[in-house]
Amino acid sequence: RSAAASGEVKGSYLNVTAATMEEMYERAEFAKLVGSVIIMIDLVIGYTAIQSMAVWSRKNDMILHLHRAGNSAYARQKNHGINFRVICKWMRMAGVDHIHAGTVVGKLEGDPLMVKGFYNVLLQTSLDINL
Repeated sequence: RSAAASGEVKGSYLNVTAATMEEMYERAEFAKLVGSVIIMIDLVIGYTAIQSMAVWSRKNDMILHLHRAGNSAYARQKNHGINFRVICKWMRMAGVDHIHAGTVVGKLEGDPLMVKGFYNVLLQTSLDINL
């Protein structure tokens, strides 16, 4: 109904996050079976699992979306943690296609310039070596 009312294409990202890789692969296969072209995973599954899901997505012609679930635990601290710009770069290198980088309003709100910085990092087509 919302697509008809707005004239916009609507869709959903099926979250395949689970406790084991086997369960995530099973959920991803189900998402593909029902016609989804994109699957979602949460950041909290860890970097190795994220890369494994990226490989699965490539092999199955699926788009991989990363949700920031768990990011605040280490990114919103002022005196320690990992800036989300760094995580954005890591996730792109890990094979993630699409990242929920936040908004300037709502639950994942942030300073407009900070959020713009996340998107600027994600839009880069290459990364300069800075050793």
